[in-house]
Amino acid sequence: MDLGIDTARYGLLQSVVDHESYARSVERFRQAGIVLPTFSQLADPSTVPGSARDALAGIDKNSAHPLNLFRVHWYNGWGDTPSLVDVPEHVVLPSSLTGVEARIVLVFGNRFPMIGAHKVLAAYSCLVPRVVSGQFDPTRHRAVWPSTGNYARGGIAISRLMQSRGVAVLPENMSRERFEWLDRWVGDPTDVIRTPGSESNVKEIYDACHELEADPSNFILNQFAEFANHIGHYAVTGRALGQVFEHLRTAEPSLRLAAFTSASGSAGTLGAGDRLKEDFGTRIVAVEALECPTMLSNGYGEHNIQGIGDKHIPLIHNVMNTDLVTAVSDRATDGLQLVFTTEVGHAYLRDELGVDAGVVDQLRHFGLSSICNMLAAIKTAKHLRLGADDVVVSVATDGSELYGSEKAMHLAAHYPEGLDSTDVARLVGEHLLGADVDHLEELGVAGRQRIFNLGYYTWVEQQGVSIDDFDRRRDPAFWDALHTMAPGWDAMIDDFNAATGVGH
Repeated sequence: MDLGIDTARYGLLQSVVDHESYARSVERFRQAGIVLPTFSQLADPSTVPGSARDALAGIDKNSAHPLNLFRVHWYNGWGDTPSLVDVPEHVVLPSSLTGVEARIVLVFGNRFPMIGAHKVLAAYSCLVPRVVSGQFDPTRHRAVWPSTGNYARGGIAISRLMQSRGVAVLPENMSRERFEWLDRWVGDPTDVIRTPGSESNVKEIYDACHELEADPSNFILNQFAEFANHIGHYAVTGRALGQVFEHLRTAEPSLRLAAFTSASGSAGTLGAGDRLKEDFGTRIVAVEALECPTMLSNGYGEHNIQGIGDKHIPLIHNVMNTDLVTAVSDRATDGLQLVFTTEVGHAYLRDELGVDAGVVDQLRHFGLSSICNMLAAIKTAKHLRLGADDVVVSVATDGSELYGSEKAMHLAAHYPEGLDSTDVARLVGEHLLGADVDHLEELGVAGRQRIFNLGYYTWVEQQGVSIDDFDRRRDPAFWDALHTMAPGWDAMIDDFNAATGVGH
């Protein structure tokens, strides 16, 4: 397959390129008893061998056990030893909460193992092709995971499960819970590298990685440039979200999947939108923080919607397939986090808005970027004037359990006397029921070209991507070719597992 780019640089190899590294990896995995799941198994966990599913029944999903690789999918039930569910767990938000007729559906990411966020899928997607092609050697390489939080944690988790040393690179001002998790999972404190700034300081992460690259034992797995991140979400997340919609349509055949919203971040999750557009004609909506409106207005700034780094256009963002761009303020996500995680907030939603108590309880599974995705879905429904037969789907990337420290700081700074029902009513009125359609753009050819071109400064001028590799991404045929790659990797994974002899 000729993709027209440097396939080795971007981890897009479909054959073994270093047989000595490959042999060492096989031996390491044989000794550790590691079996690698295929992308097709993660997309449809019912195809995982029964012996592996049976063994998982007694394993805590948050333990560093290699079988938890088989839980890196959307079909885990809630709990420490979750059962496999037929349809990914999700919530359909009622009009009483959203203020729109369209069905706003969020699929829960905190069902994923170890880190309670779907970024562990991105980490596995990026590392496994490197291992089975012999590019990454766990006996001599350190896997370096640059991130604004969850991807770095996912990378550390996957590294441990795959008997590799991982290094997390993330901004120093991310939530305390992220660093507490890392402290428990890394073997050496120096494997957590804190870079200056916060969510908006992605370039500082890249700068740290450039320094690490001087040591050939460091293998950088940059989620913003690893096309396997896109491919994994296309193959696994896209299918899962499509099944949630099909499940809803079984009861109501008139439903249509009108839009998919996802905060950009690395743009990996947006790859699911490519799958949904192919299968259902769904519009793809890329979301960013209003305080740093990069796609909308080439902007800069700083924000607290943790998990959606900005001030650049990710290399793996299929910009020419994106239909809308919108921005959400961190004032809204910080404020609604209080509503969704306090009893006074829950009481207001139940008693004043009439939201079902079961739905209200599910809102605790929304972290900051999850609330951002929800608000973007509401803005999209309003802008497109969607009706009762329309569905807008998104992901609740992680849950509120990762943001207790952020909640405490926000309460102390803005509600030192405590949050009361009047405060809640104002927050709901302003940020939820009052969500407007400002800061939203439907993209035509010119809009897509503008956003695409903005990526030049990061990738060609700063990160050394060739202009030919950069421009190749304008062509839809390039992305079509990417979307055919997972089966080839699955065959390589099967060969690798056969070589280890584990599970055979």
